[in-house]
Amino acid sequence: MADTTQVNSGGTQPVGTGRGISRALKQALKTPWAVIVAILLAVAVLDPGNLRDTVVFAARALAHTGQYILFAVLLLAYLKATGAEAMVARAFVGREMRMIVFAALLGGLAPFCSCEVIPFIAGLLALGAPLSAVMAFWLSSPLIDPPTLLITAGALGWPFAVGKAVAAVALGLFGGFAVKALMRGGAFASPLRQVQRSGCCGCGGPKLDARPVWRFWGAAERRATFRAEFVSNGLFLLKWLALAYVLEALLVHYVPADLIAQVVGGDGVGAIGIAALVGMPAYLNSYVAPPLLAGLMEQGMSAGAAMAFMIAGAVSSIPAMAAVWSLVKPRVFAVYLGLGVLGAVIAGMLFQLAV
Repeated sequence: MADTTQVNSGGTQPVGTGRGISRALKQALKTPWAVIVAILLAVAVLDPGNLRDTVVFAARALAHTGQYILFAVLLLAYLKATGAEAMVARAFVGREMRMIVFAALLGGLAPFCSCEVIPFIAGLLALGAPLSAVMAFWLSSPLIDPPTLLITAGALGWPFAVGKAVAAVALGLFGGFAVKALMRGGAFASPLRQVQRSGCCGCGGPKLDARPVWRFWGAAERRATFRAEFVSNGLFLLKWLALAYVLEALLVHYVPADLIAQVVGGDGVGAIGIAALVGMPAYLNSYVAPPLLAGLMEQGMSAGAAMAFMIAGAVSSIPAMAAVWSLVKPRVFAVYLGLGVLGAVIAGMLFQLAV
């Protein structure tokens, strides 16, 4: 075995240990916690009188959302431990119209991580599921899931959360039937790339032929899955929401309300269209977006523009686009984005009228 120590003025030091510490430090600096600390340090230096208000604002908002976080984490851990994601595969069996409807409905309930979406869809395509049903699932899945629903309700209220859930299903139906009509006209005769067989992070995705075990606590392996998912998802949501509420505090304190009102404060098509177009390149994590939008709405952003921004941003998220791009050809990817933007504008207009 090669010697792993090096001599310097301070004595000997294991090379592997030094590199490991350096790598861990670099990873830590990329986390939301590091961003939060950097933001608060900047406020402390540049505007020390506002530091306390910023911290108190973020802490109170996070405490208010804590009950939703706890329920969401418990629900997601339960779904993972029972293997309930296997039920989603059953939506892609039967007549095409039925598949589109069920795919749109279940897209928002699927407890998949971003890497699991790719092998799951790849498996369905390999089994012959129609592109129309897959598109319905693709469009609705990034928009809503149990944790996102609860966090959106905590930050923006239940009317907004329910409106987003309805918009997710409606967008899935819209996209699924649009693709079905295009394929009937001869489009997408060969839509697929080479189908991938494994997950992007090595997890391989959910098993399509598995059966849920609702009383999971009888199996040690499933209990371990529940504990691991509870801890990992809890920390994930906590760090992103803490960052979101710190950013919201900055937004409320430093961004002029009249500026936001001028750009996206109207209730016309223009403001909603601008919000959708801005939302796509300025994608925000689905757990970060609701608190920030709450701050924007307090500053004058219209409800319809907020809905359009959130939907367009979710459709254009990197995991969602990666899932589509990795499996289908560019023209199908372009249709996916086009349907997402159009659906976001329509959803924003309808939500503006409803509220």
